[in-house]
Amino acid sequence: MSEHPNAEASAVNPQKARKGLNRILYATGYSLQGLRAGWGETAFRQEAMLSFVLLPVSFWLGQNWIEIALLTGSVLLVMIVELLNTCIESAIDRIGPEWHDLSKRAKDMGSAAVLLSLLLALGIWTGALWQRFA
Repeated sequence: MSEHPNAEASAVNPQKARKGLNRILYATGYSLQGLRAGWGETAFRQEAMLSFVLLPVSFWLGQNWIEIALLTGSVLLVMIVELLNTCIESAIDRIGPEWHDLSKRAKDMGSAAVLLSLLLALGIWTGALWQRFA
């Protein structure tokens, strides 16, 4: 048994041994790589392009900081859930290409999470538009 509890993890993953600003810099790089990988997914790319329009509009449409936060947050939540869904799909695909009930279930649930986040965003935006123009 090693003296330090993270010694084995550090040997497998050097990121675990990094501390302070060095760890933050590397983590930021990994996050940017994740966004680049997400850009390779059609659904994420479509949502990101839509967010380039919706995020600025949310500052015009929202009448106070709470409304702006709900509008922008709902758009960002869709993108976050899409990235997590892609993670699930990638992990399942790494296991193997053969069909399995649990693999299908995991992918379907990830897709359902994206759908729910889209419905939430649609509801928030519809409410804001209704309040502003009706």
